[in-house]
Amino acid sequence: MSKEKPILFKDDMVRAILEGRKTQTRRVMKPQPRIESNGWFHWDGHRPNSEYGAFATSSPEKETINLFVGSACPYGQPGDRLWVRETHHVPGGYLEAELIEEIRNGVSSPESLGVTYRADAPSLKPCDGGWTPSIHMPRWASRITLEIIDVRVERLQDISGEDSASEGATGPIGSPRAYGVVTKQFARDQFMRLWESINGPDSWQVNPWVWVIEFERIDREGEHAIAVE
Repeated sequence: MSKEKPILFKDDMVRAILEGRKTQTRRVMKPQPRIESNGWFHWDGHRPNSEYGAFATSSPEKETINLFVGSACPYGQPGDRLWVRETHHVPGGYLEAELIEEIRNGVSSPESLGVTYRADAPSLKPCDGGWTPSIHMPRWASRITLEIIDVRVERLQDISGEDSASEGATGPIGSPRAYGVVTKQFARDQFMRLWESINGPDSWQVNPWVWVIEFERIDREGEHAIAVE
């Protein structure tokens, strides 16, 4: 049976999801895996069996590491869903219980009842209470649901140019930009800057182990959504 969990995204990443440019997210593993001197990979009680010889420093063994660790991802597994928490505003600060029930039953949408999202209008300043931080968004106010397609673990700096673009850091590889096209190196450099803007200076250099979560956006009827052009 699939599960559903919340996940936070900043405004620019919400826009990238809605535009279909973001289909992956990387989150730091907590606690970080421990690598023994002989190369063994340990994470929160998980350790690959010696029968497989899963050394963290050996690329061919990544599948074995994921076999033991991937199933423990706190964000879920393929088939599970994530509902996006984002900065938002509810008129008057709350909705009546019967209106919330309408949203839950699919009779109304949050937008139709006046809920607005800062990602859509960054310069807007609500006059009755201001924006509510994403961490405080209730499930009924969320407009974006994601279905997990794949989960794996890797070092942050192992990200490819294609995956950097799938993180929403740029347009797709080969798409035009102001002075040329999006290249693999350009996308990777942009992702590095994006990562540090979210996680702080030098967070790229730390090169932590991360959960890599691939997803697809689904609509309120549970179908895969079409990106907004």
